[in-house]
Amino acid sequence: MNGGQLALPTLLASSVVRGARQGDSHGGLYLLDFARQDIRQVVDWNSGDIDWQGRGWDRGLRGIAFYGGEVYVAASDELFVYDRAFRLQRSFRCIYLRHCHEICVLGRHLYLVSTVNDSILAFDLERQRFFWALHIERTGEGYEGHAWDPAGLDGPGGAMGPPPQNRLHLNNVWADESGLYTCGLRSGGLLRIGSDHTVRRVVELPDGTHNARPFREGVLYNDTAADRLRWDRRDGSAVSFAVPHYPGDELERLDLGDEQVARQGFGRGLCVIDQRFVAAGSSPSTVSIYDLESGTDVMRVNFSRDVRNAVHGLEVWPY
Repeated sequence: MNGGQLALPTLLASSVVRGARQGDSHGGLYLLDFARQDIRQVVDWNSGDIDWQGRGWDRGLRGIAFYGGEVYVAASDELFVYDRAFRLQRSFRCIYLRHCHEICVLGRHLYLVSTVNDSILAFDLERQRFFWALHIERTGEGYEGHAWDPAGLDGPGGAMGPPPQNRLHLNNVWADESGLYTCGLRSGGLLRIGSDHTVRRVVELPDGTHNARPFREGVLYNDTAADRLRWDRRDGSAVSFAVPHYPGDELERLDLGDEQVARQGFGRGLCVIDQRFVAAGSSPSTVSIYDLESGTDVMRVNFSRDVRNAVHGLEVWPY
């Protein structure tokens, strides 16, 4: 940003197609160059060389992170590593990485949400292995965290991992110099994980929240159930944006019948461009840039009108 003006970014977005079957597109990765107004699909998640069983059924590709000149992308139960030209380099599985949503890098560690197991997993980016995990449980007095080893005894997880209960539906993890945070549809708010594995709620948030993270003396998040992007400040004030909606006659795949698993206006995917501008995703696959100071929409791109096709992960392209 220069003089209050936005330097138009390039963003990397992952998209998922809810209810897709084998043979259908499951979405992929898209480079969105706002300056050139160019949209380019760089990974098609329907490629024949991708194992169907590892593709997260209707959930496709999710969280995105960068480290060492490479691109890390999570699927439901597998972590993929691409080079800058999006050639697949390697991948890693863990039986406790189930229905992973978002991921985040801090230092040489990559943190991943294991939604089904109510856990945060940690991956050592230098040694290229999963090495730590924390199971989070809601109690009558608050929350409890229990550390465990995802490598476990006799293979990944062994008998030491938590049961697949999905009680909190954790969908986001955020790490910065202030700590490690997570949030979910039923977590009750943004949770901070201490160095001693204690877990406490630092702010109450609505059910249905995605992508919650600390930001400028407040919390930034997709209030998905309310179709809003929100920045709630510590002083009680807030900035709120409506998620884009399109006329019904412009949407595709509304004849899903019993397979109706998608709706438009589902807000998910969020990244900070700078201290004033943020970008957020929604369905059908739309990425919007917002100005937190003026409370206005700056720019928007849409790359599908299929109501099932939704943005999942969203990050500023650093390369």
